[in-house]
Amino acid sequence: MEKRYTIILAAGKGTRMKSKLYKVLHPVAGKPMVEHIIERVIETKPSEIVTVVGHGAEKVKEQLGDRTEYVVQEEQLGTGHAVMQAAEFLKGKKGTTLVISGDTPLLTSQTIDHLFDYHQGKKASATILTAHADDPTSYGRIIRDHVGIVEKIVEQKDATPEEIRIQEINTGTYCFDNEALFDALEKIGTNNAQGEYYLTDIIEILKADGKTVAAYQTEDFEESIGVNDRLALAEANRIMRRRINQMHMVNGVSFIDPATTYIDAGVEIGSDTIIEAGVQIQGKTVIGSDVVIGAHSKIVDSIVEDNVEIKQSVIEEAIVRKNADVGPYAHLRPQAEIGEKAHIGNFVEIKKAKIGENTKVGHLTYVGDAVLGEDINVGCGVVFVNYDGKNKHQTVIGDHVFIGSSTNLVAPLMIEKNSVVAAGSTITEDVKEGDLAIGRARQVNKSGYASHLPF
Repeated sequence: MEKRYTIILAAGKGTRMKSKLYKVLHPVAGKPMVEHIIERVIETKPSEIVTVVGHGAEKVKEQLGDRTEYVVQEEQLGTGHAVMQAAEFLKGKKGTTLVISGDTPLLTSQTIDHLFDYHQGKKASATILTAHADDPTSYGRIIRDHVGIVEKIVEQKDATPEEIRIQEINTGTYCFDNEALFDALEKIGTNNAQGEYYLTDIIEILKADGKTVAAYQTEDFEESIGVNDRLALAEANRIMRRRINQMHMVNGVSFIDPATTYIDAGVEIGSDTIIEAGVQIQGKTVIGSDVVIGAHSKIVDSIVEDNVEIKQSVIEEAIVRKNADVGPYAHLRPQAEIGEKAHIGNFVEIKKAKIGENTKVGHLTYVGDAVLGEDINVGCGVVFVNYDGKNKHQTVIGDHVFIGSSTNLVAPLMIEKNSVVAAGSTITEDVKEGDLAIGRARQVNKSGYASHLPF
Protein backbone atom coordinates (compact mmCIF):
# COMPACT_ATOMS: atom_id res chain seq x y z
CA MET A 1 0.00 0.00 0.00
CA GLU A 2 1.25 3.48 -0.89
CA LYS A 3 2.44 5.52 2.06
CA ARG A 4 0.13 8.23 3.34
CA TYR A 5 1.26 11.48 4.92
CA THR A 6 -0.76 14.34 6.42
CA ILE A 7 -0.09 18.05 6.83
CA ILE A 8 -2.43 19.80 9.29
CA LEU A 9 -2.60 23.57 8.88
CA ALA A 10 -2.97 25.07 12.36
CA ALA A 11 -0.95 28.28 12.28
CA GLY A 12 -3.67 30.92 11.98
CA LYS A 13 -4.67 33.10 14.92
CA GLY A 14 -8.22 33.53 13.62
CA THR A 15 -8.77 37.27 13.97
CA ARG A 16 -12.46 36.99 13.09
CA MET A 17 -13.02 34.88 16.20
CA LYS A 18 -12.16 37.99 18.25
CA SER A 19 -10.75 35.79 20.98
CA LYS A 20 -7.66 35.33 23.11
CA LEU A 21 -7.93 31.60 22.39
CA TYR A 22 -6.29 30.51 19.15
CA LYS A 23 -8.76 29.49 16.50
CA VAL A 24 -8.05 25.77 16.19
CA LEU A 25 -8.33 25.37 19.99
CA HIS A 26 -11.94 26.56 20.14
CA PRO A 27 -14.07 23.58 21.22
CA VAL A 28 -16.67 21.78 19.15
CA ALA A 29 -18.73 19.32 21.22
CA GLY A 30 -16.20 19.51 24.03
CA LYS A 31 -13.00 19.00 22.01
CA PRO A 32 -10.74 21.57 20.34
CA MET A 33 -11.27 21.67 16.58
CA VAL A 34 -7.72 20.50 15.89
CA GLU A 35 -8.28 17.51 18.21
CA HIS A 36 -11.19 16.38 16.04
CA ILE A 37 -8.93 16.68 12.99
CA ILE A 38 -6.01 14.66 14.35
CA GLU A 39 -8.34 11.91 15.63
CA ARG A 40 -9.93 11.56 12.18
CA VAL A 41 -6.53 11.64 10.47
CA ILE A 42 -5.12 8.93 12.75
CA GLU A 43 -8.07 6.69 11.81
CA THR A 44 -6.80 6.78 8.19
CA LYS A 45 -3.45 5.29 9.37
CA PRO A 46 -0.91 7.78 7.95
CA SER A 47 2.82 7.02 8.09
CA GLU A 48 3.60 10.54 9.28
CA ILE A 49 1.68 13.62 10.45
CA VAL A 50 3.16 17.13 10.35
CA THR A 51 1.29 20.02 11.98
CA VAL A 52 2.08 23.57 10.91
CA VAL A 53 1.85 25.87 13.93
CA GLY A 54 2.30 29.60 14.37
CA HIS A 55 0.09 31.62 16.68
CA GLY A 56 -0.40 29.69 19.89
CA ALA A 57 2.20 27.10 18.92
CA GLU A 58 2.86 25.93 22.47
CA LYS A 59 -0.83 25.53 23.28
CA VAL A 60 -1.42 23.53 20.09
CA LYS A 61 1.59 21.32 20.86
CA GLU A 62 0.30 20.81 24.39
CA GLN A 63 -3.04 19.64 22.97
CA LEU A 64 -1.70 17.30 20.28
CA GLY A 65 1.37 15.99 22.10
CA ASP A 66 3.61 13.47 20.37
CA ARG A 67 1.01 12.29 17.87
CA THR A 68 2.51 14.61 15.26
CA GLU A 69 5.69 16.36 14.19
CA TYR A 70 5.67 20.17 14.23
CA VAL A 71 6.94 22.96 12.01
CA VAL A 72 6.53 26.68 12.65
CA GLN A 73 5.21 29.22 10.16
CA GLU A 74 6.81 32.37 11.55
CA GLU A 75 5.07 34.73 9.09
CA GLN A 76 1.48 34.22 7.93
CA LEU A 77 2.12 34.31 4.17
CA GLY A 78 -0.67 32.01 2.99
CA THR A 79 -1.57 28.34 2.81
CA GLY A 80 1.08 27.56 0.22
CA HIS A 81 3.75 29.07 2.44
CA ALA A 82 2.43 27.06 5.38
CA VAL A 83 2.77 23.78 3.48
CA MET A 84 6.31 24.74 2.42
CA GLN A 85 7.33 24.57 6.08
CA ALA A 86 6.72 20.80 6.12
CA ALA A 87 9.47 20.21 3.56
CA GLU A 88 12.02 19.29 6.24
CA PHE A 89 9.96 16.19 7.08
CA LEU A 90 8.31 15.24 3.79
CA LYS A 91 10.17 16.60 0.76
CA GLY A 92 11.48 13.87 -1.54
CA LYS A 93 9.37 11.06 -0.06
CA LYS A 94 7.19 8.89 -2.27
CA GLY A 95 3.52 8.63 -1.36
CA THR A 96 0.31 10.62 -1.05
CA THR A 97 0.00 13.66 1.18
CA LEU A 98 -3.26 14.88 2.66
CA VAL A 99 -3.37 18.62 3.35
CA ILE A 100 -6.15 19.50 5.78
CA SER A 101 -7.07 22.58 7.76
CA GLY A 102 -7.27 22.49 11.54
CA ASP A 103 -10.53 24.46 11.48
CA THR A 104 -12.67 21.88 9.63
CA PRO A 105 -13.78 19.69 12.56
CA LEU A 106 -16.77 18.12 10.78
CA LEU A 107 -14.77 16.11 8.25
CA THR A 108 -15.08 12.37 8.80
CA SER A 109 -12.43 9.69 8.40
CA GLN A 110 -14.70 7.96 5.88
CA THR A 111 -14.62 11.00 3.60
CA ILE A 112 -10.85 11.31 3.98
CA ASP A 113 -10.44 7.62 3.08
CA HIS A 114 -12.69 8.07 0.04
CA LEU A 115 -10.57 11.06 -1.03
CA PHE A 116 -7.37 8.99 -0.77
CA ASP A 117 -8.94 6.12 -2.73
CA TYR A 118 -10.33 8.40 -5.44
CA HIS A 119 -6.96 10.16 -5.79
CA GLN A 120 -5.08 6.91 -6.17
CA GLY A 121 -7.70 5.44 -8.51
CA LYS A 122 -7.37 8.44 -10.83
CA LYS A 123 -3.55 8.30 -10.60
CA ALA A 124 -3.74 12.03 -10.02
CA SER A 125 -1.02 14.42 -8.92
CA ALA A 126 -3.63 16.42 -7.02
CA THR A 127 -7.20 15.74 -5.96
CA ILE A 128 -9.40 18.46 -4.48
CA LEU A 129 -12.14 17.67 -2.00
CA THR A 130 -15.12 19.73 -3.19
CA ALA A 131 -18.73 20.23 -2.15
CA HIS A 132 -21.89 21.81 -3.55
CA ALA A 133 -22.84 24.94 -1.62
CA ASP A 134 -26.23 26.62 -1.88
CA ASP A 135 -24.47 29.78 -0.74
CA PRO A 136 -20.81 29.62 -1.82
CA THR A 137 -19.89 33.06 -0.46
CA SER A 138 -16.32 33.23 0.90
CA TYR A 139 -15.32 29.84 -0.57
CA GLY A 140 -12.91 29.29 -3.45
CA ARG A 141 -14.69 28.15 -6.62
CA ILE A 142 -13.85 25.07 -8.67
CA ILE A 143 -13.41 26.04 -12.33
CA ARG A 144 -13.99 23.18 -14.79
CA ASP A 145 -13.79 23.10 -18.57
CA HIS A 146 -16.63 22.14 -20.91
CA VAL A 147 -16.12 18.42 -20.30
CA GLY A 148 -15.85 18.74 -16.53
CA ILE A 149 -12.07 18.57 -16.10
CA VAL A 150 -10.75 20.78 -13.30
CA GLU A 151 -8.86 23.77 -14.64
CA LYS A 152 -8.18 25.83 -11.53
CA ILE A 153 -9.43 27.11 -8.18
CA VAL A 154 -10.34 30.79 -7.90
CA GLU A 155 -10.54 32.53 -4.53
CA GLN A 156 -13.58 34.72 -3.85
CA LYS A 157 -11.56 37.94 -3.93
CA ASP A 158 -10.01 37.06 -7.29
CA ALA A 159 -13.16 35.67 -8.96
CA THR A 160 -14.99 37.25 -11.90
CA PRO A 161 -18.77 37.85 -11.61
CA GLU A 162 -19.35 34.69 -13.66
CA GLU A 163 -17.03 32.60 -11.46
CA ILE A 164 -18.67 33.91 -8.28
CA ARG A 165 -21.95 32.25 -9.38
CA ILE A 166 -20.34 28.78 -9.41
CA GLN A 167 -21.61 26.62 -6.52
CA GLU A 168 -18.96 23.88 -6.46
CA ILE A 169 -16.56 25.01 -3.79
CA ASN A 170 -13.10 24.10 -2.54
CA THR A 171 -13.22 22.65 0.99
CA GLY A 172 -9.53 23.38 1.58
CA THR A 173 -8.69 19.67 1.81
CA TYR A 174 -6.48 17.99 -0.80
CA CYS A 175 -4.53 14.90 -1.68
CA PHE A 176 -1.24 15.37 -3.53
CA ASP A 177 1.44 13.18 -4.94
CA ASN A 178 4.01 14.14 -2.32
CA GLU A 179 6.95 14.66 -4.70
CA ALA A 180 4.81 16.66 -7.15
CA LEU A 181 3.52 18.80 -4.27
CA PHE A 182 6.93 20.01 -3.13
CA ASP A 183 8.19 20.47 -6.71
CA ALA A 184 5.18 22.68 -7.48
CA LEU A 185 5.55 24.68 -4.26
CA GLU A 186 8.86 26.02 -5.59
CA LYS A 187 6.98 27.62 -8.51
CA ILE A 188 4.15 29.47 -6.78
CA GLY A 189 4.15 33.25 -6.38
CA THR A 190 2.13 36.02 -4.75
CA ASN A 191 0.38 37.59 -7.76
CA ASN A 192 -3.08 37.79 -6.16
CA ALA A 193 -5.34 40.15 -4.21
CA GLN A 194 -3.87 39.07 -0.84
CA GLY A 195 -0.21 39.04 -1.85
CA GLU A 196 0.09 35.52 -0.39
CA TYR A 197 1.31 32.11 -1.51
CA TYR A 198 -1.93 30.31 -2.32
CA LEU A 199 -1.85 26.53 -2.13
CA THR A 200 -4.60 26.60 -4.76
CA ASP A 201 -2.12 27.95 -7.34
CA ILE A 202 -0.49 24.52 -7.37
CA ILE A 203 -3.46 23.24 -9.38
CA GLU A 204 -2.64 25.45 -12.39
CA ILE A 205 1.07 24.67 -12.05
CA LEU A 206 0.41 20.93 -12.15
CA LYS A 207 -1.97 21.36 -15.09
CA ALA A 208 0.66 23.34 -16.99
CA ASP A 209 3.13 20.50 -16.38
CA GLY A 210 0.68 18.02 -17.91
CA LYS A 211 -0.22 16.42 -14.57
CA THR A 212 -3.65 14.97 -13.76
CA VAL A 213 -5.80 17.05 -11.40
CA ALA A 214 -8.99 15.47 -10.07
CA ALA A 215 -11.83 16.56 -7.79
CA TYR A 216 -13.84 14.37 -5.43
CA GLN A 217 -17.15 15.91 -4.36
CA THR A 218 -18.42 14.94 -0.94
CA GLU A 219 -22.15 14.33 -0.66
CA ASP A 220 -22.39 16.21 2.64
CA PHE A 221 -21.69 19.94 2.43
CA GLU A 222 -21.72 20.17 6.23
CA GLU A 223 -18.40 18.33 6.37
CA SER A 224 -16.76 21.17 4.47
CA ILE A 225 -17.64 23.91 6.96
CA GLY A 226 -14.57 25.88 8.00
CA VAL A 227 -14.83 27.70 11.31
CA ASN A 228 -13.62 31.28 10.97
CA ASP A 229 -15.99 33.14 13.31
CA ARG A 230 -18.40 32.56 16.19
CA LEU A 231 -21.36 32.05 13.85
CA ALA A 232 -19.63 29.15 12.12
CA LEU A 233 -18.47 27.80 15.50
CA ALA A 234 -22.07 27.66 16.73
CA GLU A 235 -23.17 25.93 13.53
CA ALA A 236 -20.35 23.37 13.79
CA ASN A 237 -21.37 22.63 17.38
CA ARG A 238 -25.00 22.18 16.36
CA ILE A 239 -24.10 19.74 13.58
CA MET A 240 -21.61 17.78 15.67
CA ARG A 241 -24.04 17.39 18.56
CA ARG A 242 -26.77 16.23 16.21
CA ARG A 243 -24.39 13.56 14.86
CA ILE A 244 -23.44 12.48 18.39
CA ASN A 245 -27.08 12.19 19.50
CA GLN A 246 -27.97 10.21 16.39
CA MET A 247 -25.10 7.80 17.07
CA HIS A 248 -26.30 7.18 20.63
CA MET A 249 -29.91 6.70 19.49
CA VAL A 250 -28.78 4.14 16.92
CA ASN A 251 -26.95 2.39 19.79
CA GLY A 252 -30.11 2.13 21.91
CA VAL A 253 -30.26 5.36 23.94
CA SER A 254 -33.58 7.23 24.18
CA PHE A 255 -33.69 11.03 23.98
CA ILE A 256 -36.84 12.88 25.01
CA ASP A 257 -35.75 15.98 23.06
CA PRO A 258 -32.50 15.54 21.11
CA ALA A 259 -32.45 19.18 19.99
CA THR A 260 -31.96 20.39 23.57
CA THR A 261 -29.60 17.64 24.72
CA TYR A 262 -25.88 18.43 24.61
CA ILE A 263 -23.44 15.52 24.68
CA ASP A 264 -19.71 15.88 24.11
CA ALA A 265 -17.73 13.79 21.68
CA GLY A 266 -16.24 10.76 23.42
CA VAL A 267 -19.00 10.31 26.02
CA GLU A 268 -20.07 6.66 26.41
CA ILE A 269 -23.70 5.71 27.11
CA GLY A 270 -25.18 2.22 27.56
CA SER A 271 -28.35 0.93 25.96
CA ASP A 272 -31.85 1.52 27.35
CA THR A 273 -30.74 4.70 29.06
CA ILE A 274 -33.25 7.57 28.93
CA ILE A 275 -32.05 11.15 28.67
CA GLU A 276 -34.57 13.92 29.22
CA ALA A 277 -34.57 17.45 27.76
CA GLY A 278 -31.92 20.02 28.60
CA VAL A 279 -29.29 17.53 29.78
CA GLN A 280 -25.58 18.26 29.36
CA ILE A 281 -23.07 15.38 29.46
CA GLN A 282 -19.48 16.52 29.11
CA GLY A 283 -15.86 15.42 29.08
CA LYS A 284 -14.86 11.79 29.64
CA THR A 285 -18.15 10.73 31.15
CA VAL A 286 -19.28 7.09 31.04
CA ILE A 287 -22.98 6.30 31.56
CA GLY A 288 -24.17 2.73 32.07
CA SER A 289 -27.31 0.94 30.86
CA ASP A 290 -30.88 1.46 32.10
CA VAL A 291 -30.03 4.86 33.55
CA VAL A 292 -32.52 7.73 33.75
CA ILE A 293 -31.07 11.22 33.57
CA GLY A 294 -33.66 13.83 34.46
CA ALA A 295 -34.21 17.12 32.70
CA HIS A 296 -31.57 19.83 33.02
CA SER A 297 -28.99 17.64 34.74
CA LYS A 298 -25.30 18.28 34.06
CA ILE A 299 -22.71 15.50 34.26
CA VAL A 300 -18.99 16.21 33.74
CA ASP A 301 -16.06 13.73 33.69
CA SER A 302 -17.99 11.22 35.79
CA ILE A 303 -18.97 7.55 35.93
CA VAL A 304 -22.63 6.63 36.33
CA GLU A 305 -23.19 2.88 36.58
CA ASP A 306 -26.25 0.80 35.57
CA ASN A 307 -29.79 1.39 36.85
CA VAL A 308 -29.07 4.80 38.36
CA GLU A 309 -31.60 7.61 38.42
CA ILE A 310 -30.45 11.22 38.41
CA LYS A 311 -32.99 14.01 38.83
CA GLN A 312 -32.10 17.60 37.93
CA SER A 313 -28.62 17.47 39.46
CA VAL A 314 -25.01 18.47 38.80
CA ILE A 315 -22.32 15.77 38.92
CA GLU A 316 -18.65 16.66 38.47
CA GLU A 317 -15.71 14.21 38.53
CA ALA A 318 -17.74 11.81 40.65
CA ILE A 319 -18.83 8.16 40.65
CA VAL A 320 -22.38 6.91 41.14
CA ARG A 321 -22.59 3.14 41.67
CA LYS A 322 -25.35 0.77 40.53
CA ASN A 323 -28.97 1.25 41.60
CA ALA A 324 -28.28 4.53 43.42
CA ASP A 325 -30.42 7.62 42.95
CA VAL A 326 -29.42 11.28 43.06
CA GLY A 327 -31.50 14.44 43.34
CA PRO A 328 -33.41 16.47 42.62
CA TYR A 329 -31.06 19.44 42.90
CA ALA A 330 -28.10 17.56 44.33
CA HIS A 331 -24.51 18.58 43.64
CA LEU A 332 -21.81 15.91 43.52
CA ARG A 333 -18.42 17.61 43.44
CA PRO A 334 -15.00 16.11 42.61
CA GLN A 335 -14.09 12.84 44.36
CA ALA A 336 -17.63 12.10 45.49
CA GLU A 337 -18.37 8.37 45.30
CA ILE A 338 -21.93 7.20 45.84
CA GLY A 339 -22.30 3.51 46.73
CA GLU A 340 -24.76 0.97 45.39
CA LYS A 341 -28.42 1.58 46.30
CA ALA A 342 -27.49 4.79 48.10
CA HIS A 343 -29.90 7.71 48.11
CA ILE A 344 -28.74 11.31 47.71
CA GLY A 345 -31.74 13.60 48.00
CA ASN A 346 -32.67 17.18 47.21
CA PHE A 347 -30.26 20.05 47.91
CA VAL A 348 -27.47 17.75 49.09
CA GLU A 349 -23.87 18.66 48.30
CA ILE A 350 -21.13 16.03 48.48
CA LYS A 351 -17.44 16.66 47.93
CA LYS A 352 -14.43 14.33 48.38
CA ALA A 353 -16.58 11.83 50.25
CA LYS A 354 -17.45 8.16 49.92
CA ILE A 355 -21.04 7.16 50.65
CA GLY A 356 -21.56 3.48 51.43
CA GLU A 357 -24.14 1.01 50.14
CA ASN A 358 -27.77 1.67 51.16
CA THR A 359 -26.83 4.88 52.95
CA LYS A 360 -29.35 7.73 52.75
CA VAL A 361 -28.49 11.43 52.72
CA GLY A 362 -31.95 12.82 52.21
CA HIS A 363 -32.00 16.60 52.03
CA LEU A 364 -30.37 19.96 52.79
CA THR A 365 -27.05 18.45 53.83
CA TYR A 366 -23.36 19.10 53.13
CA VAL A 367 -20.94 16.16 53.23
CA GLY A 368 -17.27 17.03 52.70
CA ASP A 369 -14.05 15.09 53.38
CA ALA A 370 -15.85 12.06 54.78
CA VAL A 371 -16.18 8.29 54.61
CA LEU A 372 -19.65 6.92 55.37
CA GLY A 373 -20.28 3.20 55.78
CA GLU A 374 -23.36 1.15 54.90
CA ASP A 375 -27.00 1.57 56.00
CA ILE A 376 -26.51 5.03 57.50
CA ASN A 377 -29.31 7.55 57.77
CA VAL A 378 -28.23 11.20 57.64
CA GLY A 379 -31.06 13.51 58.68
CA CYS A 380 -32.11 16.86 57.23
CA GLY A 381 -29.78 19.83 57.55
CA VAL A 382 -26.66 17.97 58.68
CA VAL A 383 -23.34 19.73 58.10
CA PHE A 384 -19.99 17.98 57.99
CA VAL A 385 -17.80 20.78 59.35
CA ASN A 386 -14.54 19.92 57.61
CA TYR A 387 -12.66 23.24 57.45
CA ASP A 388 -11.10 25.04 60.40
CA GLY A 389 -10.13 28.12 58.40
CA LYS A 390 -6.73 26.75 57.46
CA ASN A 391 -6.92 22.96 56.94
CA LYS A 392 -9.47 20.36 55.88
CA HIS A 393 -10.23 17.42 58.21
CA GLN A 394 -11.99 14.10 57.71
CA THR A 395 -15.06 12.55 59.32
CA VAL A 396 -15.46 8.75 59.35
CA ILE A 397 -18.83 7.13 60.15
CA GLY A 398 -19.28 3.39 60.64
CA ASP A 399 -22.14 1.16 59.46
CA HIS A 400 -25.73 1.38 60.75
CA VAL A 401 -25.40 4.86 62.28
CA PHE A 402 -28.27 7.31 62.68
CA ILE A 403 -27.41 11.03 62.41
CA GLY A 404 -30.27 13.24 63.60
CA SER A 405 -31.40 16.37 61.77
CA SER A 406 -29.65 19.75 62.13
CA THR A 407 -26.45 18.20 63.43
CA ASN A 408 -22.96 19.68 63.03
CA LEU A 409 -20.18 17.09 62.81
CA VAL A 410 -16.94 18.95 63.53
CA ALA A 411 -13.95 17.15 62.00
CA PRO A 412 -11.64 15.43 62.66
CA LEU A 413 -14.19 12.97 63.93
CA MET A 414 -14.85 9.22 64.22
CA ILE A 415 -18.39 7.92 64.79
CA GLU A 416 -18.33 4.17 65.25
CA LYS A 417 -20.94 1.71 64.00
CA ASN A 418 -24.40 1.15 65.52
CA SER A 419 -24.37 4.55 67.24
CA VAL A 420 -26.89 7.41 67.26
CA VAL A 421 -26.38 11.16 67.19
CA ALA A 422 -29.29 13.15 68.57
CA ALA A 423 -30.92 15.84 66.45
CA GLY A 424 -29.65 19.37 66.91
CA SER A 425 -26.26 18.28 68.24
CA THR A 426 -22.84 19.74 67.60
CA ILE A 427 -20.43 16.82 67.85
CA THR A 428 -16.77 17.58 68.47
CA GLU A 429 -15.59 14.34 70.09
CA ASP A 430 -15.47 10.76 68.79
CA VAL A 431 -18.51 8.55 69.37
CA LYS A 432 -17.97 4.94 70.43
CA GLU A 433 -19.82 1.90 69.05
CA GLY A 434 -23.39 1.69 70.32
CA ASP A 435 -23.37 5.10 72.04
CA LEU A 436 -25.97 7.85 71.91
CA ALA A 437 -24.26 11.22 71.45
CA ILE A 438 -26.01 14.43 72.50
CA GLY A 439 -24.24 17.74 72.09
CA ARG A 440 -26.72 20.55 72.60
CA ALA A 441 -27.64 23.15 75.25
CA ARG A 442 -30.26 22.22 77.82
CA GLN A 443 -33.71 23.71 77.11
CA VAL A 444 -34.95 26.35 79.57
CA ASN A 445 -38.61 27.52 79.62
CA LYS A 446 -39.29 30.93 81.28
CA SER A 447 -42.81 30.71 82.67
CA GLY A 448 -45.07 33.55 81.48
CA TYR A 449 -42.15 35.46 79.99
CA ALA A 450 -43.62 35.66 76.48
CA SER A 451 -46.26 38.17 77.62
CA HIS A 452 -43.53 40.69 78.51
CA LEU A 453 -41.94 40.65 75.02
CA PRO A 454 -42.42 43.81 72.88
CA PHE A 455 -44.01 41.96 69.91
